[in-house]
Amino acid sequence: MDLFSREAESIDVGQRLKHLREERQISMRELARRSGLSANALSMIERGLTSPSVSTLTKLAAALQVPITAFFRPENSKENVVFRKATERTRIPFLRGLIEGLGGEFFSGRVEAFLLTLENGGSSGPSGMLHAGSEIVYCLRGMLEYEVENKRYILEPGDSLIFSAYMNHRWRNAGKTVVNAIIVISCFNENESPVEYHLATLLQNSEEDKGDGHGVTDADFPEEV
Repeated sequence: MDLFSREAESIDVGQRLKHLREERQISMRELARRSGLSANALSMIERGLTSPSVSTLTKLAAALQVPITAFFRPENSKENVVFRKATERTRIPFLRGLIEGLGGEFFSGRVEAFLLTLENGGSSGPSGMLHAGSEIVYCLRGMLEYEVENKRYILEPGDSLIFSAYMNHRWRNAGKTVVNAIIVISCFNENESPVEYHLATLLQNSEEDKGDGHGVTDADFPEEV
């Protein structure tokens, strides 16, 4: 069985929006007023008839006073033991890529792990990210390029990389085939979700890439270490 082609459960952004709105006892008309969006547009998003852009989600996040990643965060209780079948993963697509949670979002400890899939040309974008904790990367397939503090590392199947995540970092598919890698983040601060830093950066960069019509190229990265 191909572990990299299985379908996984996606987060319904429309239902998350509805939940966040109703949780705060805000009517659709009031949310429309606060966000500057039409009530009809909000209704279509909540019913799953249209997918909101990052700029729209940014307006809604500000109106609801939540981080933009709240729209992609599953409602869950933390557990001391977490087992997930491959078909039960939290699945978040972005431009030319996919992030699948490996259970860390449900775990009570300070460790998060996810499976990263990148198509040809996929990347975290031109802007780097940094957060608390330590980051471990293990390449399963393809050629993954990681930049940490302006130094570039090429990971091929079986290669690994460990670094302090407070150092500015970003990544991209440096080859011509699909990349699969496992990323584990540990030792971060309590009540912090480092994966959300990755996600927020991906969402913003995906929106920018759609606007300028191109993705990250070799020229955007420094020379290889």
